[in-house]
Amino acid sequence: MSTAIAQPTPDKIQVLAHEQYESPESLTPASVAPDPLAQFRAWFKAVSEGGAVREPEAMTLCTASASGTPSARVVLLKQADARGFVFYTNYTSRKSRELAENPRAALAFYWRDVHRQVRVVGRAERVTRAESDEYFHSRPRGSQIGAWASRQSTVVGEGEVQARAERLKERFGEGEVPLPEFWGGWRIVPDEVEFWLGKPSRLHDRVRYTREEGSSDDAPKWKVERLAP
Repeated sequence: MSTAIAQPTPDKIQVLAHEQYESPESLTPASVAPDPLAQFRAWFKAVSEGGAVREPEAMTLCTASASGTPSARVVLLKQADARGFVFYTNYTSRKSRELAENPRAALAFYWRDVHRQVRVVGRAERVTRAESDEYFHSRPRGSQIGAWASRQSTVVGEGEVQARAERLKERFGEGEVPLPEFWGGWRIVPDEVEFWLGKPSRLHDRVRYTREEGSSDDAPKWKVERLAP
């Protein structure tokens, strides 16, 4: 499907499309689960099993350096548990360096085909070594070797990473590929989660959960409110 655009001058592109959202259901503070992670699991299960959304686990991860310079990229959710949202990466990458300097992050899921979004804000913590090891060894062998080969976010020459991967294949042979010390998971523990449902005329349904101050990670308490679209 194409998007209507105009280019009035060589250095300007304008988007002319005004797509309307037509979600038949409604979203209210009374209709959602008391816990945002339970609500997320229900939505994620629906979009994953229904097949309407391709790669629903794709999420935008926003981090910032200690000086406040932001950066964003798309990563893949690998687990949503009782504490938060888990993804895996190289611990020397830009995202990991920024999370180490400034352990706050935001996530955004956009499921266009079903007119839904989920937005998360929270603190970042590393998952345990055992969790990282279990996930690492569930990956295809090529991905395990790729984790060793890539010094993520560094400048490389053409063919350098591929050559390193070939040397690593010889090094590990047919044996088990160990979990690198520089690789593992991050969990975003939410303080705020918003669910968004697209509606006609941009009058969308928005419901936000905010963690009540002083509530524990093991038994968090949440305030649930409707937001203006």
